[in-house]
Amino acid sequence: MGSTEFGNFYNFCRDSTLPVCNLLSAQHDQNGPWGGCALRGIPLSDGKYLGNLGSILLCAIAILVTIFLLLLSERKRAAVGRREMQIFLLGYIVISICEIFTVGEFPLSETVRIAFTGIHIGFITATTWVLMLNAIVGYQIIDDGTPLSIGLVLVSAAILLIGSGYIALDTGFQWTGYFNSSYAPPNRNIGIYVLYQLAPLVFLVAFFVLEAILVLRILGEKRPMLYLTGAALLFAIGQIFNYVVSPHICNGTAGKIDGALFETLFTLLAVVTVWIFWASITEDDWPTPNQGYPSGQYP
Repeated sequence: MGSTEFGNFYNFCRDSTLPVCNLLSAQHDQNGPWGGCALRGIPLSDGKYLGNLGSILLCAIAILVTIFLLLLSERKRAAVGRREMQIFLLGYIVISICEIFTVGEFPLSETVRIAFTGIHIGFITATTWVLMLNAIVGYQIIDDGTPLSIGLVLVSAAILLIGSGYIALDTGFQWTGYFNSSYAPPNRNIGIYVLYQLAPLVFLVAFFVLEAILVLRILGEKRPMLYLTGAALLFAIGQIFNYVVSPHICNGTAGKIDGALFETLFTLLAVVTVWIFWASITEDDWPTPNQGYPSGQYP
């Protein structure tokens, strides 16, 4: 492993604004041994600054939009996976709250920033897992919305949340010292790399494949695939902005903004589109007894 890039965050943190970089910097912010374009944003007093104001505002909008989707989901009483979808939306709300303080670069104490970063990373892993489980719920292997279904979703997500969150917090707070070597270039941390970078990607790809099979092979529909494909493209565009285009935006604006702003925007649009996709393949309510029969006659 020593000669590969697997597990290394040096280049990622140099080119992007990522929550994990707060854990790998000696001062626990986005400034570390990787250099790159420093995101300055709006200068404050005492030499401090508020970076990524656009991301902060978009996160606030994301929270409000997601609350609205939660309320709309509550009205879809007969929808398959209603409660499971609401769990996913709640996870996204927590991610958006954490992103305000991890990517938004508020002038916080190191302890608070590490805590928010650990929660942020844990919820990214757990929430993408919940999204994948939403696709499995659609196959009705277990009745959705039951204590068993909801319990399995919550318990499995909690295991991932605690596991990934602990590794992140141990890295930042140096409880055991096991991850102290990740502070030096090339900033290698295999545990966080697998749980934060790779696992969510696997869960998202699995969600897309499972939903595509459900829609095309079982439901025999094509139109919902437009929403599903649109959500995947929106998410991919956001990641391209964050990992590829970000340094060019940062340098071009003299550190005012970077690709994180657009990643937040396109991720929000992707979540909304996923909800629209889910709503398009579910029922709003249970049919009334006389629905589908002329003159109110039953068979």
